[in-house]
Amino acid sequence: MSFSHKVKEELSGITAGARHCQLAELAALIGMCGHVCTTTSGRLYITASSENRGIIVKCGTIIRRAFGHGADVSVRYNSETRVRAYFMAVTDSDTAIKILMACKLMDGDGSINRDMSLVSTIAISNMCCKRAFLRGAFLAGGSMSDPGKAYHLEIVTSGRKKAEQIAEAANAFELDAKIALRRHYFVVYIKESSHIADMLNVMGAHVSLMELENVRVLKEVRNSVNRKVNCETANLNKTVSAAVKQTEDINYIKDKIGLDSLNEGLEQIARLRLKYPDMPLKDLGEQLVPAVGKSGVNHRLRRISQIADDLRQKESREE
Repeated sequence: MSFSHKVKEELSGITAGARHCQLAELAALIGMCGHVCTTTSGRLYITASSENRGIIVKCGTIIRRAFGHGADVSVRYNSETRVRAYFMAVTDSDTAIKILMACKLMDGDGSINRDMSLVSTIAISNMCCKRAFLRGAFLAGGSMSDPGKAYHLEIVTSGRKKAEQIAEAANAFELDAKIALRRHYFVVYIKESSHIADMLNVMGAHVSLMELENVRVLKEVRNSVNRKVNCETANLNKTVSAAVKQTEDINYIKDKIGLDSLNEGLEQIARLRLKYPDMPLKDLGEQLVPAVGKSGVNHRLRRISQIADDLRQKESREE
């Protein structure tokens, strides 16, 4: 089972207690996967379809609780695709109009937005209703990447107005939701892991939130360890390269003019470096008499390197 499916399964089991929140969630569900149809006699009815059984069950449950009217629910199986599709219909015209009016999907003169977006955002004016609205929108058109691989949550909508309403509701909780056009669809998306965690909390998916947080902590620890290991490896490579260069410079001076040509301090550190090619600068300094600090050792070795470079340049000119 995908992480996205787990989130939806959890959200399917949540039903708001207050009627206004139930209507906000129903508005999102019908607006995302529903249709308003007209019979030949001019009477309205509502249909909704989804491959997710929980969405259709939730629509029927809210309609029964909020309006005291049952919805016709059916299931169809496609033998070619081996996919079950679930359907809901409210065929009583008066009830259908009551639902559309209460959910603010229809205005007072009976008009409905072409993309089934809210005709009035008064349906989600309360923060609790915004939570329910986002829950319904994600259930009907949302998906989420496996947090172990990437952080991405999105809700696909059929119209810009609908996408703007979802993004506005999400951003009321400072979730930094953005909108992108993908082919013929408008996608509301959130990419920051902390904002996705907040979105799960807003929708009420607390079990999924804990699972996400566990993954986030594990990834942060792993990334922190990797950064430290990479840093230590880089420092080690730098130290080894520097020691190899120092040894090469000292041997070059030894072959060309002899180490005894150096002053006492440089000669002493040069012989120590040849004797202990892998010893850290601090430990080298402690071997000197009198002892010298790390910066002092580094200064002497840089001076030796400069002498070796001068000899190389002199030899190059003579050639």
